[in-house]
Amino acid sequence: MAMVGVIGAGVMGKDIALTCAARGYDVVLCDSEESVLASASGQMRRLIKKYRMMSTDLAEWNADEILGRITCSAGLAQLAGVDWIVENIVENPEAKRELYLRLRDVCGEEARIAVNTSCIPITRIASLLPHPHQVIGMHFMNPVPLIGGIEVIRGYHTSDETVKAAESFATSLNKQPIVVNDMPGFVSNRLSHLFMNEAAFLVQDGVAEPEQVDAVFKLGYGHRMGPLETADLIGLDTVVNSLAVLYDEFQETKFRCCPLLKKMVDAGLLGRKSGQGFYSYTTQAAPAPGSDAGRSRVGAI
Repeated sequence: MAMVGVIGAGVMGKDIALTCAARGYDVVLCDSEESVLASASGQMRRLIKKYRMMSTDLAEWNADEILGRITCSAGLAQLAGVDWIVENIVENPEAKRELYLRLRDVCGEEARIAVNTSCIPITRIASLLPHPHQVIGMHFMNPVPLIGGIEVIRGYHTSDETVKAAESFATSLNKQPIVVNDMPGFVSNRLSHLFMNEAAFLVQDGVAEPEQVDAVFKLGYGHRMGPLETADLIGLDTVVNSLAVLYDEFQETKFRCCPLLKKMVDAGLLGRKSGQGFYSYTTQAAPAPGSDAGRSRVGAI
């Protein structure tokens, strides 16, 4: 079985590490913050318990076996020799650039790199590495263990062999790969961030409350989650950063970030991960996406 390196031990990184380990991969989970790594094992054990309760497909997950396949590292050196690297750091172009320039000295010629970015072009990231044909976008959806698809993004230099390897990797994780071409935001976030941003404008302008906006999408369109619930799940800081990338790339006013979103981020209301966003979340085990359990309305700021 191949070895997978996961860079970034945040919400997505821990989920991806668990998903890979549960499917038999040995995983190296890297993060520059030692305090984040120190708490990662306990957090992942709690996540396993939560996901087992949320999905019958994951009921057989064994915490000791899964965590036994995951090694945490504060440096990148342990990524030497891995078959896949899945990168999940903050959605900031300069931070990405700094990381990939460091990876030039770590990655072997055979290592394939999956960029789990929301909006940053894969071709641009690949240009920072000596083997751009080995770089591909693999946009995992949150929460990773419960979502059945992965948006796979072919960069300008991505080889057919790398696309096939990415499809095989996704399939091995029990996910369906959906291959698209490279463009800022790809398919999922070019659409979803328009929804989330305009939904925030509707709240800011007093047209509707968050519950009403989300209810239209769930009851009217049959969506599993409304756009503001989705924004809270992703993290409002990530949404704001992604909108900034889309605006810079396209120079289109439709991607201009809603001032309310910026204000909420400034106030520390980041969504589920901070306990408050458009909704307030209790400290008990997080409910399934789309569920009203443990959630209440937060007043406007």
